[in-house]
This record gives sequence, C-alpha cells and structure tokens, in this order.
Amino acid sequence: MTSIAASERALLCALAEEVGPGAPTLCAGWTVRDLVVHLLVREGHPAGLATALPPLTRLLRRTTAKLSERDFGSLVQRLRHGPPRYSPLALPGADAMVNLLELYVHHEDIRRAQPDWAPRPLPARTENGIWRTVTRTGRALTVRSTVGVVAERSDTGERATWKGGEDAVVLRGQPSELALYAFGRQAQAVVETEGDPADVAALDRASLGI
Repeated sequence: MTSIAASERALLCALAEEVGPGAPTLCAGWTVRDLVVHLLVREGHPAGLATALPPLTRLLRRTTAKLSERDFGSLVQRLRHGPPRYSPLALPGADAMVNLLELYVHHEDIRRAQPDWAPRPLPARTENGIWRTVTRTGRALTVRSTVGVVAERSDTGERATWKGGEDAVVLRGQPSELALYAFGRQAQAVVETEGDPADVAALDRASLGI
C-alpha cells in the first residue's frame, strides 16, 4: 500500500507542474520553484542540515542557488522519486514520522496561495496519520506561544495538549487544519478557536512552527 506521505508527494508534484515554477506559495518570498528546491535540498543534501547546524548556512545557499538553475521539470521529477537511498529521510518510518507533515504542509502552501482555493476533504487514513504525528510534534511547534494551547479533533473530539497553561486556547478542527495552524499558517488554517479573546489574538499572531 502506498504510504500517505507518498500520496502527498505525488499530489504536490502534480500541482507544482500544473501551476508552474513562478506561481506563489504561502512561504513568504518563495515561488513554487523555490519550494521544490527546498524540498530537494532537505531530502538529498547535507546542506539541508543547515537549520540545525549554522556553519552549513553558506553551503546551503550555494547548493540552493545551483539547484535553482536547473530545468524545473527535472527538479519536480527528482522530487517525485523521493529521497535518495543514502538520505536519513529514506529510512523506514521516516515517511510517517517526518515526511508526511512536511509534504502535506508544503502541498497546501502551493494550493492555498492560488486564487479560489478551498479546503480539500482528506481520507480518514490521512487525517489519522497527521494526527498521530502532530500530537507528537505539537509541543515543539508551539513552543514560542505565550499562551497555553490545546488541539481538539473536530471529528472525534480527541484532544492533545501542546502547551500547558491556565485558560489555554482550544484549537478545534480536522487534524490537517490543526497541523497547518501549528506550522504557522494560522491565517489560512480552517480552525475554530475557544478562549479569552486576548489569548486567541496572541496565538493567532505567534511565530509558530519550525
């Protein structure tokens, strides 16, 4: 059975080809080409570790610039094939633990930057997979929030505390939408908020994500 992450990868690549390299994304200043290059560097080059190892930042810039000069179609095709065998992101379990959220969020970064976008219904299998992952990563993603955060699935009522605190803000929505919110796409995520208006406003403005 095709993994959920692999399905998101295929959909992301198809949409990237459809809208083209110059189309906008939700990532400030990035076109679709920039986003595809980012994913390729993340998956297949040591420079992708630059976010964790600042000395690699210069290597990241050089690698990114070099990849950006290549034919867009070949870049998408390379992304479609997935990470190379030597990449840690090709290890068993990486799709569920790491790749799913990265690919889902960046797929939506393309979709939701286009005119007349609408939320897409996802299979229960996908929502459940996203929920399993985001319940583990939610604490890290909301660490910069100044208020408590509780995520609640709108379909099952399950809850996960992402950040403790009195009178926490409750985020209610499908796991996929909660994930987008936690990754800093608050303005585009389809979620309901419950809590003190000042706390909700603070969370909506918070620098969430990685």
